[in-house]
Amino acid sequence: MTFLYTRTNTWTSAPQPNEDTIKLWKHITTKSNWRVVQLPNGFLQTEYKDIDNEELWHDVTRRETIDGAEKAIDASIEHYAKKLEFINGPKVVKTFK
Repeated sequence: MTFLYTRTNTWTSAPQPNEDTIKLWKHITTKSNWRVVQLPNGFLQTEYKDIDNEELWHDVTRRETIDGAEKAIDASIEHYAKKLEFINGPKVVKTFK
């Protein structure tokens, strides 16, 4: 039996988020920074508030129902919360002795 040992460090080889990106992710994970607006065509659009300008909103998704729009917001919050969880590197899930 042959074992191949290689050393890779995938975490440091990927581009790391800068401070502005981390600040945006933290902002997006706060549900009070989100809203749902109805468009003229009847669709609902999810938007998050700009960090620097309280009057500016950034559109993210369009959905047909309010329930779908809220689920899209919750999914976005969950996605960016996971990204924040791994900023300091991979999470150790098991070690061996």
